[in-house]
Amino acid sequence: MKIAIVTETFLPSVDGVVTRLRHAVERFTDLGHEVMVIAPDLGVTEHHGARVVGIKPVTLPFYKHRRFTLPNPTVDGIIRGFHPDVVHAAQPILLASSGAYAAHRQRIPLVASYHTHIPRYLDLYRAYRWGKRPVWWQIKRNHALADINIATSETMKAELAEKGIENLHVVRRGVDTQTFHPRFASTAMRERLTQGHPEKKLLVFVGRLAAEKEIHRLRPMMERRDDVALAIVGDGPYRRELEQHFAGTSTLFPGFMGGEELASAFASADAFVFPSVTETLGLVILEGMASGLPVVAARSGPTMEQVTDGVNGLIFDSGDEASLDAALTRLGDGELRGRIREAARAEAEKFSWENASDDLLRYYEMAIEQHG
Repeated sequence: MKIAIVTETFLPSVDGVVTRLRHAVERFTDLGHEVMVIAPDLGVTEHHGARVVGIKPVTLPFYKHRRFTLPNPTVDGIIRGFHPDVVHAAQPILLASSGAYAAHRQRIPLVASYHTHIPRYLDLYRAYRWGKRPVWWQIKRNHALADINIATSETMKAELAEKGIENLHVVRRGVDTQTFHPRFASTAMRERLTQGHPEKKLLVFVGRLAAEKEIHRLRPMMERRDDVALAIVGDGPYRRELEQHFAGTSTLFPGFMGGEELASAFASADAFVFPSVTETLGLVILEGMASGLPVVAARSGPTMEQVTDGVNGLIFDSGDEASLDAALTRLGDGELRGRIREAARAEAEKFSWENASDDLLRYYEMAIEQHG
């Protein structure tokens, strides 16, 4: 197949969408498909045999940490010149919406995928709550163009269906179980992340430091408990505010990590903490599991699809401090923690990026068939 992927974000950016698309591109080219990616121009022109076409990005006032590309008419000509068998618009809201409309105009089969729950995020950015209704209107209009729509969790699929989006399917999650592995545990990393107190329970958070991650909700726990050290790994628009918010607590902000350093940060902790209830999936949960970590996660639909309380992780209710304390107390039970670690790793081993990417290929083929 000739596959055109139009996305709001790609390499060298790092997030769940980029991780999924990067692995998909690698799988597709390995299988002999011809792939072109149209993305914000951040200097990357090729990835694993796929051509990457960059379109000039801008900085948006409400999210200055990352540059996005607005809808752009040149996408139509780029797709026309490539003449793909299928177009995949990943999160069609800005640049990717141009891909959706180009496919529609040129009568090319279209797959649209929903990754970031923007309307829910707007609830957390008070100044932009007015935008929720027009954003839903735009989402519904763009996804209505697609032959196949993809969600990343059953919960998100149900919510999109409620909004009237049709032809919905779920793509499996994936994780690199060799990159993330318990063998990367290190006493030196634990010493570093606990700031010299390795006897404390080490909780690690990994991700983009933005309001929608709800990391600030962990502050009361850090004030209450002197048996816990927290490492907040990553960078983002909210970092400075978070550093001020957690000042005076046993919380470390080591910044962005990648590769073996990140794998070691995961594997050296006692648990991965995930306070967000707005994620459409949270691939990072699976990275924690692959590292052999119990995931201590706030209750939400997408999270409950990955974490079974007391089996491969521990669930608490967001905003309920007693519930979080109870989860941390259970984490102190060595026998339970050992069982959860084993079950978490076993769960992660069920998921590969090859299988997740093959799901996408099947949906591309389905879109071609349905398009006629």
